Amino acid sequence: MKTRITEMFGIEYPIICGAMMWLCKPKLCAAVSNAGGMGNLTAGNFENEELFREAIRETRKLTDRPFMVNVTILPSVHITAEHHKMYLRVCAEEKVAGLEISGTPLDKAAGKEYIEMLKKAGVKLFHKVGSVRHALHAEKIGYDGIYAAGIEEGGHPLNDDVTTMVLTPRIAGSVRIPVVSVGGIANGRTMAAALALGAQGVMMATRFVATKECEVHDNIKQEIIRRQEHETTLICKSIGLQGRAIRNRLAEEVLSIEAQQGGLEKLIPLMSGKRVKEAWETGNVDIAPMMMGQSVGLIQDVPSCKELIERMAAEAKEDIDRVRKLF
Repeated sequence: MKTRITEMFGIEYPIICGAMMWLCKPKLCAAVSNAGGMGNLTAGNFENEELFREAIRETRKLTDRPFMVNVTILPSVHITAEHHKMYLRVCAEEKVAGLEISGTPLDKAAGKEYIEMLKKAGVKLFHKVGSVRHALHAEKIGYDGIYAAGIEEGGHPLNDDVTTMVLTPRIAGSVRIPVVSVGGIANGRTMAAALALGAQGVMMATRFVATKECEVHDNIKQEIIRRQEHETTLICKSIGLQGRAIRNRLAEEVLSIEAQQGGLEKLIPLMSGKRVKEAWETGNVDIAPMMMGQSVGLIQDVPSCKELIERMAAEAKEDIDRVRKLF
């Protein structure tokens, strides 16, 4: 497959792993890259510079192929503005292939000097956005690409609530830099659709949880297979930090507090990273917000990353050929 994304990074398939707290570590990151896609190392998993730099170097021992690093710049109890700047500086020093920035854009969060530093180091900059206006800003300040993230995605979709089906062609038609489609993508058919909408690649997170290399309890993987597309919900809208999560006991508790106009003080203890880490390790699917997208309805097995990526590419080709024959 040849797209602007495969050519930019020298990878086989335009399939990128998205950021996931506690899960996007060297093993999974390297597995995705070794399979011909683009792995992800999520910076927020590492609490200090030493651990973060060590994780980058460990990943490079496991793969000689490029991978992305995610830096999420959103309000957090433990990850400070200084953490964000440290992550950016280390990425420049280590000359990682690319950066996925979520939340506040770099010029506002760290300053234009950080953009210049990263570009000088050869780091490709991508911003995950949910609107055309944010995509245009990212292009203007020097980003190299856009992740067009629809409301279907897990995690924190923009509260414009625009679907991937509409957002991808809107952004692809509004910017000159390459666009990666995000949200509701988990197989070859949805990948083919994204390419038809103008994307140069796809990014998935929920789908990569249900892979053999993802270091998460098997109960979580089986829960993803069991769940259907209608079994997610948007939480934390009342505090301006909406997130899409699987409906479980914790999510219902959050929604109940919000319905009673409970504020940040009541919600923060329920959203802690420690809860999420415990859930991933123990397999208890009810004690934490399981931030996953509507693509759970498309996930039916637990393949290796290589099996998944190669299957997706073959399925996408089949669907593209099938549609071509209609004309």
